[in-house]
This record gives sequence, C-alpha cells and structure tokens, in this order.
Amino acid sequence: MFGKHNLADSTIMSSILFHTTDWNAIAVTEHAGESGIARWRTMEYEGFRIRLVEYSKGYKADHWCKAGHIVYCLEGEMTSELADGRIFTLSKGMSYLVSDNLSMHKSHSRDGVKLLIVDGHFLKHQKENVFNPWRI
Repeated sequence: MFGKHNLADSTIMSSILFHTTDWNAIAVTEHAGESGIARWRTMEYEGFRIRLVEYSKGYKADHWCKAGHIVYCLEGEMTSELADGRIFTLSKGMSYLVSDNLSMHKSHSRDGVKLLIVDGHFLKHQKENVFNPWRI
C-alpha cells in the first residue's frame, strides 16, 4: 500500500490524502539490539517515515544514532543517553525531538516501551539555525 523511498535522496515530502492506519495490519520487522529486540511497523513516504516501535524488556541499542527524530512515548519508559553524557528518561505522554547530526543518542529500556517515531528530511538542520539552550 505504501511505496518505499530513500530518505537520503529525497528533498520533497509527499502529499498525503486523509486515511486511517491499522498499525496491526502493517508487517513487523525485528531489529536486534546489543540486548533485546526492537520491533518496527513502518510507513514510508517520499522524504519521511512514521514508525510504531516497541523495545522489548532489557532492550539496549547496539549503536549511537545520529539521525533526527520526533519520538512520542505511548507506553512504558525508556532512557536516551547522549554522546555528551547527558541522560534523559522518556515515559508515557512525553516526547523528544532532535535534528539530524546534532545529538548522537543511544536508547535503552529496562521494562519495554512503545513509541511513535517520525523522521525525515524536515529534520535536517541548517548549521546557522541550531537552537541549543545548553550553549554557554
């Protein structure tokens, strides 16, 4: 139903007509972490993708991610560690967002978590427009 597109090559987002999504009807892909499993249900469009992601109990990412995301926690809790040492906990009803290549992050979840994640070209940053409240 949804075509796959290369997020790295696309510069224009698709126009999307109104539709509903039965996430249970979308195939699951499994991605092993350093420990545990991430299960993704993915809709891809030109220039962006939307994923329903579930981290199993004891999940720990096997890499530092530099991609930008908008992440909304639907259930459970997870921790994101940033390369600069800061640690953030995300629980039900919370979200975070980050642009590409700005804050390398690595996630883990002790008891499992369900997330809605949106990423794509609109999260590419322009160096001169970086908002950084931690900058001294």
